[in-house]
Amino acid sequence: MKKRTATLLILATVLLVPGASNAQDAPNRGGGNTPDEVDVLTGAVRAISRMHMEEFDDSLLWEAAIDGLIEALDDPYAELFTPQESEDWEEQTTGNYSGVGLQITLLNESVTVTAVFRGFPAREAGIIVGDVIVGVNDTDASEWSTSMAADSIRGPVGTDVSVMIQRAGYAEPLEFDITRAEVHVPAVDFGILDNDIGYVILDRVARGAAEEMGDALDDLTDARGLIIDLRRNPGGFLDESLMLADLFLEPGSTLASTVQRRPGRSVDDPETDSYQDRMPQRLPNLPIIVLVDGFTASGAEILAGALQDYDRAIVLGERTFGKGVVQTVMALPHGRRLRFTTGSWLTPLGRSLQRDRDSQGQPFDEDTDVDDLRRVETAGGRALIDGGGIFPDREIVEDTLRLREQDLVRITSETQFPLALRLTEFGFRIAEARRNAGEEPNVTDFEFNAFMTSLIEEGLSPDLAEDEVVRDYLRWRGLIAVAQRMDDVGAEANFRAQRDPALTEAIRLLNEAATQAELFAIVDAGDPSDGGVNPGN
Repeated sequence: MKKRTATLLILATVLLVPGASNAQDAPNRGGGNTPDEVDVLTGAVRAISRMHMEEFDDSLLWEAAIDGLIEALDDPYAELFTPQESEDWEEQTTGNYSGVGLQITLLNESVTVTAVFRGFPAREAGIIVGDVIVGVNDTDASEWSTSMAADSIRGPVGTDVSVMIQRAGYAEPLEFDITRAEVHVPAVDFGILDNDIGYVILDRVARGAAEEMGDALDDLTDARGLIIDLRRNPGGFLDESLMLADLFLEPGSTLASTVQRRPGRSVDDPETDSYQDRMPQRLPNLPIIVLVDGFTASGAEILAGALQDYDRAIVLGERTFGKGVVQTVMALPHGRRLRFTTGSWLTPLGRSLQRDRDSQGQPFDEDTDVDDLRRVETAGGRALIDGGGIFPDREIVEDTLRLREQDLVRITSETQFPLALRLTEFGFRIAEARRNAGEEPNVTDFEFNAFMTSLIEEGLSPDLAEDEVVRDYLRWRGLIAVAQRMDDVGAEANFRAQRDPALTEAIRLLNEAATQAELFAIVDAGDPSDGGVNPGN
């Protein structure tokens, strides 16, 4: 009973904050409309801050009150953002920030430009991949970390920043005066795989993701099949996920529906909204495969669920995360934000994708076997599981490291050997050589052997470095690093497919099928040799 009373007191206080002109104005000023509980809690905070044997700042006590509210909600997705966390959340979910449009990495102890985004100030000023940042605004930056450089280069839109660059072939640094602008980091990347298979990576459902997907589809009109990779996609904005589904479905189709509590209404009187497809269907005859895993969540599940419900795509991989809740992010005074759950959403066929979780976000143990879960039937007669998360049409478990590869990871971690950094530097160096020669991403035997020798000289165990399993693994990672530095998504995916069973299976299926119907027929028939299962039929 005490916990419930405390929760109500905190709740009464916090809900007043958005309407207040100042977060410190919580006390009743005599208007007569503030609940008595608010005065009680305010008095308690003041008494503790003034008289407790230990001194506490008022803001610390109010933070504790809000933390108590969030904990009492038992909502694993509820969170209060500090001003800095609000900025980070904004950048992560939208891809937007104020700066010049650079990606930087610490390579060979130097802050090095590893990507220059098209259409933004740094590219227009003439900065190129490979430039080393040695100064910002007349301050020596030659020994800075990447975070120090990023913090100094970023700033308000319309302001200027001077960046000093050391460039290969130039004896003296070059100075670039750049005017900062609003920068958008794309959420969509795409390329062409072997046999003209289109491959699109959607890494988050950010602002503009649907428009970016549409642009990618414009460039993939000649593809004979399409793979949409949603693995490790944490989701994002509901409206963007709906617009993404809108690209692939026929006008009039239900994209999803939500059940939400509206402000002022009782929890027993929720409002149900459904969202309809309005735009013309893109590439209607293109066979599609969607890749998912246990980290595919939220808005990414809306997209995968809609395409699966309408027989528009085959879903391969692992059962998704199961985050079928609607979250509201409310602005609070002083640059803070409050995120909490206000409803749930359903797929077009009414499947709830929410998996019940504890306050730490861990799913509860399920006492129902998959075979006993409810099914819904698609227009094409396929049975889909309604049990929380998206169940793939063919389950394919992600590959794991071999024992010697695990030894490599463990030993380099324990000895703090900078293997990941050295692979990044290797990829950067070889990519530059390939680019200058006008060649495709690749690693020669000579280049790889020289790289392995350098690792041994730096302290990597010869026993590991000379092991064939380890060498194959590092060469594979080196190929991926080169393709990444050359911005060749297709080549990178082709290299990844060597050890990516879900991607390999998607490529195999699209090589065998010319239509979506043929894809379903192949998957329904099963293939005992690949070890996959089809839990949805």
